[in-house]
Amino acid sequence: MMIQFVQLTEPNLNVLKTLNQWENDPALMGLTHPVQSEAELRKPKNVSINDLANRLTYETIYLIYTDDQLIGEMNYIIDPSHLYKKEPKTAWIGIVIGEHKEQSKGIGYAAMNYLEKQIKTNNIKRIELGVFAFNKRAHRLYQKLGYREIGRIEDFTWWQGKMWPDIRMEKYL
Repeated sequence: MMIQFVQLTEPNLNVLKTLNQWENDPALMGLTHPVQSEAELRKPKNVSINDLANRLTYETIYLIYTDDQLIGEMNYIIDPSHLYKKEPKTAWIGIVIGEHKEQSKGIGYAAMNYLEKQIKTNNIKRIELGVFAFNKRAHRLYQKLGYREIGRIEDFTWWQGKMWPDIRMEKYL
């Protein structure tokens, strides 16, 4: 399996279609964005080409391919307002392996290593992320990569009948 990472610089309809498919996948919806109720979780989300273009003005996005198939995306933002620890020159990161058959194959690990190298190349010394407490697989991955917990925000997101905390983690590069 060949893994490839490609920076998204121009929004395009094929990528947008896949991103919207993942945004509306019930198995993924609660993993990527906080929600406050089951109703909100079930509400369809459709990002427009303009929304994607706007994201590219403040966010660096990389697409993840295996054998020329788009299977995920990762991104980072520098110094967003939602950082738990307000330390300048911090990258907030996100990653989604959207294709279920490609999960648990080490792609997330490879993608995170690639993203960290890109961030470091831009002279950013710290990364922060949030992982929902029920997402044990992602939490283990981040720990394996050297991220450490710096705090929790209780009652942050709804999943499977209850509210869960967001675990905030950091890593210095």
